[in-house]
Amino acid sequence: MQHIDEELHRLREKLLEMWDLVDHQLTSGRDAVMNADHELADRIIKLERKVNNYDIKIDRMCENFIALYTPVAVDLRTVLAVLKINTNLERIGDTAEGMAHFVKKLDRPFDPELIELTSMMVMYDQALAMFRECRVALVKDDPKLAKEVIKLDKALNKIYRKSDVIITKYLQANPDRIPESLALLSIIKKLERVGDQVTNMAEEIIFYREAKVVKHKKKKKKKDE
Repeated sequence: MQHIDEELHRLREKLLEMWDLVDHQLTSGRDAVMNADHELADRIIKLERKVNNYDIKIDRMCENFIALYTPVAVDLRTVLAVLKINTNLERIGDTAEGMAHFVKKLDRPFDPELIELTSMMVMYDQALAMFRECRVALVKDDPKLAKEVIKLDKALNKIYRKSDVIITKYLQANPDRIPESLALLSIIKKLERVGDQVTNMAEEIIFYREAKVVKHKKKKKKKDE
């Protein structure tokens, strides 16, 4: 039993190391987006290789854990949750890299008016807050906090749903800003995806702590209504 606890601790520590690395990508991405900073964007892109190495390492650690200890109950749920959280962290890293590539295409910072109209930076800050609160939920083994994190995704979805119309109207008045506007729309879509991925991770925390599957629950409820 002691060996199992030690290995689970090692797994969680490695996952948190990866989490902090992806946090650095996202935080740096915010500055890169705001300032059209190509050099910072390059550093974010280079970090993706390190994130991928963590992804592979954690996968192997989980596989070895299952093979060696044949875990059951909460131990099995924990290692399965780590596997899925690991996958979502890697995808968030990909998303940060993707935003950095859009930044590299910019020849000037985004129009402050466009940023304000779309609430893009509000959305970015909300995505970062979700990401960090989810980490706290994992560290504290707190399913209640994980449920609160999931609720935060509504604000991101609201901004995302309005973005097409807002940017279309902006382009009608500023036809010379087409490349910039399309890049910003793409970044908004990627931030919406970050919200989905953090939601997935929060659901895994609930799963291993409460043995409850909450995935697709909202969709089913809407369908029944």
